Amino acid sequence: MAEALRRLSPAQRQWISSVIRAFQAARQFDRAPDSDIVTDAVLEALGDRLLSHHAASRQALSKDRFEFALEAALNACGIDAQLASNRTNRGHDLTIAAVSVSLKTEAAASIRDDTLHISKWMELGRGEWKLPLLRDLFLEHLQNYERIFTFRRLKNQAELIRYELVEIPKALLLESARCDFEISRASRQNPQPGYGYVRDAAGRLKYALYFDGGAERKLQIKHLRKDLCKVQATWRFASPSA
Repeated sequence: MAEALRRLSPAQRQWISSVIRAFQAARQFDRAPDSDIVTDAVLEALGDRLLSHHAASRQALSKDRFEFALEAALNACGIDAQLASNRTNRGHDLTIAAVSVSLKTEAAASIRDDTLHISKWMELGRGEWKLPLLRDLFLEHLQNYERIFTFRRLKNQAELIRYELVEIPKALLLESARCDFEISRASRQNPQPGYGYVRDAAGRLKYALYFDGGAERKLQIKHLRKDLCKVQATWRFASPSA
């Protein structure tokens, strides 16, 4: 290894040094004890990839890089994983041990610890703009995968970078079959956007489907309570570029 390092250019050696410093940074990686996705080995493998990424960037790990990192970490740890061959696939993103999985990410500046916001769950197309029909498109979309995970870059805390992997129960999203609709009549968008509210027995909001009538015509999920989901793992660490 020493000989290989001597053959590198000064800039390359500087890059290697920054990665080494990142690996030596203070860290705290944790997983849910009963997680069947994030083993101890997967926790460390994903954590190392986050450390190396932030050795050269302050930006959150992007969705495609997260997908490749998760696939590689799972396979390296003996868990069979394969990304969907069609990267624009409207269904699942990854297959883990023969289970189809949808992967989401969240890294907005306005991110909150206690609620999730998926800014683009799916495109709604150019068909008829009626909220019950659009909700049914969402329910149909859910049939393409069995589990749902979102990888979140949280706001820094005490100068530590924070990530978490949260599983959104599919059964929770299927409750939208009984949501309460509301059209945003004051909106100037055409078609007008609207909401589908899902509440618990006490009337407390669980989450809202937001049918965005803008140019993209997309479905968002807003105000999804994290206490209704499962945090599979968390990563906290310092970084030279933090």
